[in-house]
Amino acid sequence: MEVEKAGEREHVVTERLLTIPNVLSVLRLLGVPVFLWAIISERDGLALSLLLLSGVTDYLDGKIARQFGMESRLGQFLDPIADRLYILTTLVGLVWRDIIPVWLVVVLLAREAVMGVMLLYLRTKGQVGLPVHFVGKAATFNLLYAFPLLLLAHRDDWLGDLAQPIGWGFAWWGVVLYWLAAVFYAIQARMVLAQRPRVVTP
Repeated sequence: MEVEKAGEREHVVTERLLTIPNVLSVLRLLGVPVFLWAIISERDGLALSLLLLSGVTDYLDGKIARQFGMESRLGQFLDPIADRLYILTTLVGLVWRDIIPVWLVVVLLAREAVMGVMLLYLRTKGQVGLPVHFVGKAATFNLLYAFPLLLLAHRDDWLGDLAQPIGWGFAWWGVVLYWLAAVFYAIQARMVLAQRPRVVTP
C-alpha cells in the first residue's frame, strides 16, 4: 500500500487485484474483440451498446476507485489500455466502413506513437509511466462520445443528420485535447526527470 498526493489531497494506491474497479476494467477489455466484430460486421446496435457500456464502466471504475479508496496499481495500468484499445478498434472499424477519413486515424495514431516514444524514453531513465492527466481523460471521453455519434451519422435519416455535426464536434475537441494532453505529459515527464536525484560517479 502506498500513499500518494494529488495537490493537497492524499489518497491511497493499493496493490490489491480483486476490486470492483479492476473487474470493470477487465470486463471492458473483454468487450473489445466483441465490439470490433460487431462494428466490422455492421451490427451497429450491438456496437453502439458496447460503446455506451464501455463509457459508463469507464466512468464508474474511476468514480468507485476514488470514492471508496480502491485505487490500485493494476487499475492504473488497465484503465488507459482499455481506453486506447476501444479507440483503436473503433478507428479500424469506422475506416473499414468508410465512415471516417484516413487522416483522422493518422492524426490519432501519430499522437500514440509520440506517447509511446516518450514512455520508452522514461523507462530508460528508470521512470515507469506517468499519472493520468485530466486533459487526457477529457480527450478520451470526447472521442468515445464522438465515435458512436459518427456511427449514427452513417444512417440516411434525420437521426444521422442530427448526429453528424455533434459527432464531428466531439471528434475535433477530442483530437485537440488528445494532442494537448501529449504536450502536458511531456512537460510532466520533464519535471519528473528534473526532480530525480542525480547519480554522481566517482
